Amino acid sequence: MRFIIIFSIFFITKAYCDELIKPAPSLLPEEVISIQLTALKDNNNPYFNAGIEQTWEFAHPQNKMFTGPLSNFSNMMYSKYYSTMLNHKQHQIIPVKNSNNMSYFFVKIIDKYGIEYGFQWTVQKVTDKGDFYNCWMTIGVSQPMKISNSA
Repeated sequence: MRFIIIFSIFFITKAYCDELIKPAPSLLPEEVISIQLTALKDNNNPYFNAGIEQTWEFAHPQNKMFTGPLSNFSNMMYSKYYSTMLNHKQHQIIPVKNSNNMSYFFVKIIDKYGIEYGFQWTVQKVTDKGDFYNCWMTIGVSQPMKISNSA
């Protein structure tokens, strides 16, 4: 019986993991950020830290070299700098500058306490041949800049 329960949990969890949106060359830079922010807005749906895991899917390979594996990235997301993104109330993506391989955005987030923060968000097209070739992925996100105390 225990085996059946563990087996069932494995497949249910795997089904949720398979629902993550994967990088694709057809996704535009703003869409990549929107996917990440929408996931972080409801971080624990459909499972614990699903939003963080979805965000990790779109971390540029060069970014992953600095953040380390998913477990390190999760710890970073719970730090005082980035936890404002988790379960936030609202976000706005503002384009700043676009080029063929790099796009810059200013992102406003109203956190779960009503405090407004701003982030510089940069996405870069992957130019190395491989699984993510020609996909837009997040190369960097600044630490938050407090904009207001309440929305």
